[in-house]
Amino acid sequence: MKAIQTKLLEFLNGNKQLIIPIYQRPYSWTQEQCEQLWKDIVKTAVNEKIAGHFIGSIVYIEKDMYQVSSIPKLLVIDGQQRITTMSLILHALGQAMKESEKEGENSQKKINNYYLFNSEEEGEMRHKLLLTQSDKTTLLRLMEGKELVEPVSKRIQENYRYFQEQIRKCDVGLDVIFRGISKLIIVDISLDRTHDNPQLIFESLNSTGLELSQADLIRNFVLMGLEPDLQTELYNDYWFLMEQSFGQDNYSEKFDQFMRDYLTVKTGRIPNIREVYKAFKSYEAENHDLPIKELVADIFKYSKYFVAMALEKEEDKDLRNAFSDINTLRVEVAFPLLLEMYDDYESEKLNRNDFLLCIRLIESYVFRRAICGIPTNSLNKTFATFSKDLNKKEYVESFAAKLVLKDSYRRFPADSEFTRDLVMKDLYSFRRGNYWLRKLENDGRKERVDVESYTIEHIMPQNDNLSSEWREELGERWKEVQEEYLHTLGNLTLTGYNSEYSDAPFLKKRDMKNESGDSIGFAGSPLRMNEGLGVLEHWNEAEIKRRAERFAKLAVQVWTYPMLDNEILKKYKEMEQKRDETDYAIEDHPNLTGEVLQLFEQVRNHVRNLDPSVQEEIRKRVIAYKTTDDFVSIIPRKDSLRLVLNMKFSDIDDPKSLCKDITGGDHFGTGDVRVKMLTVDQMEDVLALIRQAYAKQAENGD
Repeated sequence: MKAIQTKLLEFLNGNKQLIIPIYQRPYSWTQEQCEQLWKDIVKTAVNEKIAGHFIGSIVYIEKDMYQVSSIPKLLVIDGQQRITTMSLILHALGQAMKESEKEGENSQKKINNYYLFNSEEEGEMRHKLLLTQSDKTTLLRLMEGKELVEPVSKRIQENYRYFQEQIRKCDVGLDVIFRGISKLIIVDISLDRTHDNPQLIFESLNSTGLELSQADLIRNFVLMGLEPDLQTELYNDYWFLMEQSFGQDNYSEKFDQFMRDYLTVKTGRIPNIREVYKAFKSYEAENHDLPIKELVADIFKYSKYFVAMALEKEEDKDLRNAFSDINTLRVEVAFPLLLEMYDDYESEKLNRNDFLLCIRLIESYVFRRAICGIPTNSLNKTFATFSKDLNKKEYVESFAAKLVLKDSYRRFPADSEFTRDLVMKDLYSFRRGNYWLRKLENDGRKERVDVESYTIEHIMPQNDNLSSEWREELGERWKEVQEEYLHTLGNLTLTGYNSEYSDAPFLKKRDMKNESGDSIGFAGSPLRMNEGLGVLEHWNEAEIKRRAERFAKLAVQVWTYPMLDNEILKKYKEMEQKRDETDYAIEDHPNLTGEVLQLFEQVRNHVRNLDPSVQEEIRKRVIAYKTTDDFVSIIPRKDSLRLVLNMKFSDIDDPKSLCKDITGGDHFGTGDVRVKMLTVDQMEDVLALIRQAYAKQAENGD
């Protein structure tokens, strides 16, 4: 590795081509990062006391290690965002110099020839900077002054326009701005591919600008170390298509979410969203015998499912509507289950109608629980392990039975509980807005009503100081009636005339007409939510309760509860009681023999006896013990047991110094603390550590 401090413009000057490898993320700086860089340039430009301003490092591998070229080609490992942004600034500045028609110390021609183009070359070789596929065409055409063509790189286009505007309204001269740019300093870091590990260097970089997403890290981990031909093949055939399907605005955030859900499907464990990269490396290590092309192809396959669901790009209209409702309810925790079900649907283990029914049951399960006020903090674990024991030969029956058999805080509220809570729930404050009104209004309709074009109307007004007409209508208990029923199912409806209705008496709202004599009151409303209001003479507690009960009966048809007879439920309950927790057995761990096996059995008995809720899961690499989540994982070795405790190393009380900090490392098991156990003499000390991890999980549990 060679590292030298130099000025940015000196680095750019001379014949060279900076190539952004295909495994790098697209250009992603937002206006926030551009604004900070611009302020730094202007501040540096006008302050003569500032000799230089550091903007970060540029790390690259010299490409002449790969091929001979007429000009040096540098593969950029870090610094793409700054180089691209500076190229946009220089191009905008050069264009402004040309348009000013004033001769100055600098000119567009000098900027182009020195810093943006290799003046003696042609075609792509002429450009000093080549971006990745999704940004490349936009930047090249912009630099050449050509009209941009679709798909346009949004970030490049927006940021270039931003710098054009800043230069136009800047109160310092163009040469002064250029002077500020000329003071910018970088660290020029050249790597030797034969001695330096680009991936490790990439992971350790913490440059200024936009933090690397988990998606960026994963893409680089998968592609960086491959031979160029395979690298190009995997990027073009899979990764680039994923980037396109997610879209530039969604890629980082949604891809991180997708990879978390993908790993949950594959491992049965839910990675922290901020540690998806770490979890992916562990998964890849566990499956190191799987060819990289098969791994990437599998990720690509599941990504198509995720995009269809999360971004609502599903072609089947009914499925797309079902996914839209799931997204409206913000049931992201169900996506690991839905990904697996979608794969079963694609492989014809699950037919289209049954798939749709299962999605709707998930929606009902989540909505009913929300209405009944059941905490949601257990749902991620519920859905992550849901498919484990499904009988896929009786897919829907097995799925429905498993839902119904959930108890306690995981329960599926039955009709009686659901309707009891629904009629008195504050639905006006329900976090998903008009969702429930849309569902009630459009149930069974082929011509759907656009509920978003209407507003929620309180039939009995919200005004604390009700008019005398309303007080008389509601009776002596008017205040109590208003407080109890104001935001509930019976008193809420939809209207396009909210401002006209205001706090008017009920009969006026019922019979209201506009200036043309057309009915705009409840009596003339085409909406299902207003059916029956047109024939009522009064609006009081009794009518509110009757209307609520009517819609509650409709609600149990909209958000259905699985109808299974007792014999079927009994069958699945017995199956759950008998079924093993995993597909692996103790015999699948070859190191569990002799003294190691005896040591394991003693630890096992102690851990199981911590609490009746402790579950044992025998996995391919580890034996895990959990309540809602793993608290200790045991990895059998030839001469010892390795225990991984699901705690932060800083939280462990370890008076005997038995623990090792494995934070950030690749390892099997969940947690940041590792303990090596060699003999039974360590039992009490090790159990004390395990109890801490168990207590921590209990503290963080449901």
